[in-house]
Amino acid sequence: MKKLLSLVFFLCLTFGFSQTKDIDSLTLELAFQNQDSVKVDTSIELIKKLYNANELGRAIEFINQTEKLATDLGYDSGLAEITYYKALVYDRKEDYINAINTFKKSQQLYLKSHDTINVARIYGNLGLVEIKRGNYQDGLKYSLIATKELEKRNLRTELSKNYKNLAQAYLNTRDYDRAIEYNLKTLYLEEQSGLKNESTIYDVYKDLALLYAYKNENRKALEYYGKLVDNGVTLTDEERASILPLMANEYFKLNNLDKATQLYTESLQLSKQLNNTLGTITALNGLAKVNLKNFNTLSLKQADYQINEALRLTESIDENETVLESYRLRMELDSVKGQFQSAYQWQQKYFLLKERLNDESHAKEEIINNPLDEVEVPSIEELNKPQVQEQDTETDKSFFTLKSKYKILLYGLLAAFIISLAALIFVLTRKNGTAKNHEELEEENKKLELQKEAILEQTKHLEEVNKVKDKLFSIVSHDLKDSLTSINGFIDLLRDGSLSRQEFERLIPELSENANSASLLLFNLLNWSKSQMQSLDPNPSLFDVQEVFETKIKLIDQRAESKGISIIDHTLRDFVYADKSMIEIVVQNLLANAVKFTKAGDTITVSNHISNGTAIISVADTGVGIAKENLDKLFKANSMTTLGTKNEKGTGLGLSICKELVDLNNGKIWVESTLNVGTTFYVQLPKSKPN
Repeated sequence: MKKLLSLVFFLCLTFGFSQTKDIDSLTLELAFQNQDSVKVDTSIELIKKLYNANELGRAIEFINQTEKLATDLGYDSGLAEITYYKALVYDRKEDYINAINTFKKSQQLYLKSHDTINVARIYGNLGLVEIKRGNYQDGLKYSLIATKELEKRNLRTELSKNYKNLAQAYLNTRDYDRAIEYNLKTLYLEEQSGLKNESTIYDVYKDLALLYAYKNENRKALEYYGKLVDNGVTLTDEERASILPLMANEYFKLNNLDKATQLYTESLQLSKQLNNTLGTITALNGLAKVNLKNFNTLSLKQADYQINEALRLTESIDENETVLESYRLRMELDSVKGQFQSAYQWQQKYFLLKERLNDESHAKEEIINNPLDEVEVPSIEELNKPQVQEQDTETDKSFFTLKSKYKILLYGLLAAFIISLAALIFVLTRKNGTAKNHEELEEENKKLELQKEAILEQTKHLEEVNKVKDKLFSIVSHDLKDSLTSINGFIDLLRDGSLSRQEFERLIPELSENANSASLLLFNLLNWSKSQMQSLDPNPSLFDVQEVFETKIKLIDQRAESKGISIIDHTLRDFVYADKSMIEIVVQNLLANAVKFTKAGDTITVSNHISNGTAIISVADTGVGIAKENLDKLFKANSMTTLGTKNEKGTGLGLSICKELVDLNNGKIWVESTLNVGTTFYVQLPKSKPN
């Protein structure tokens, strides 16, 4: 190992010595050259060496001297190159305004000589500078112009740089699909075309992993994190410590808690060795998150210690997303332990910090209104306009020559123009009254159009109301009638004494099923009709969502037991801010659906957790699942209805009512399902009164 380090040190020393030797040699050569274009070219070579060696002060000295010489000689191509390196120096010094102005000067010089390759290089650099400044609109435009020319000429090194610029801009504007597209193009050039710049490959792997994580494509994210950690990219300990918790997050989302724990633990050890406070807090938060998920006495004790340690360390850093996560975990743990006063205090801290961070984020955020790839990107040739300007200048000169030569003709034309103008004013004045009448007629037409639109809208509304009425009559006359007829028939048999005790006991579950079905149907019909007539108003308050689940599970216990279905209750005591009766309807519908579409041996699992200051409740089953083509239809009224595993009927209204009730309570509802594997419905609700 010592020999290897010595070799690396020797090579670096040799390279540095070689570079210094080249600079000294060029400086000496320059001193003895004549004041001509050859001296300018030698100076440009020296400036390049100084720039690459990061000797920016000396580079600027030679740039200023050579710029004057190239100007005196009229050596435009040399002046263009010098100006280009001057802009690069400004860019490296982060003097972006001077960098942009100087790049544009260099661009004009290259345009004169039709040097499209160097013009493309400058557009690429302008794009990079604008992206660094956060001006993604301009940055994208410049990079796309450069890319168009570079692709034409297959200049791989420059293309890789431009693709990376575009990927970064799209990432920062949250256009994740295009960011992935350009990162993959960069990766292809680096890996397949032999460039193999390790720094670029590292950045691309990391960006792709983050992008797939943003899109919740966890396995793809892990694939690229894995390439970073295991596939030959040389990582420093700092880089490894930052990547491991990101990998662990993806395993956590996939519910692989053992792997997540292993990676969080490794990250914690590395961060402590490096005295990286932020990394340590991140790893502690991750381990606490896993322990809360495990939810047993030992894991909750460990979570308690980890969160307290993370909170202690947050005192030494600025408040950020990592601190926010510590607050959230403390709030969640106190809620689980029943320490609601403490949980409420942490909740207040959490929301105050979250609001401040959101405000800061909005203040910095750049909004892109027009997707640039939909705009026609001009070629370099189309941007070459100095010649036109020169022609205009020549035309102006000839005009002034003519003016001095033919003064009398000029005065005559001027007099004719004044007379024509006077005549035009007279005609326009005459027509003014007619135009005014025309405007009044147009205004009347607009009013009539608006009235027509209002009548059409009212007609459409009346048609919708009529459809609601027809639907209600249809359901009441068919589905509700069937359930009630069945119950009445059972009561008649009981009253006539036609049933034996054994028959009575055997038919009780069926009676219960019909009664429950009729009850739920009435519940849904009343609320659906109310919502359609726009008279359903929520009455929100704080209530414990666990109590709602306990009550509603009791209602379906018998039905589930008769079908041989197990119900697993993982709900925790947690408060939400919503209309309790409406949420009860939602929960009852979701549980009824889960029982309806599961069969003997299946399980239904109910649970809840806190996410970003909101409550998430879920009802998961291992039943028949839902086909992909039907997922989008679920929450639309009367879009579809399917028989249950025991031919239970439905109206197709339950989930549309659930969506309307959840929306009314400032929440969200969504579903994840795989055919023949199972279905999970999620409901997100606020934990406090929205602002």
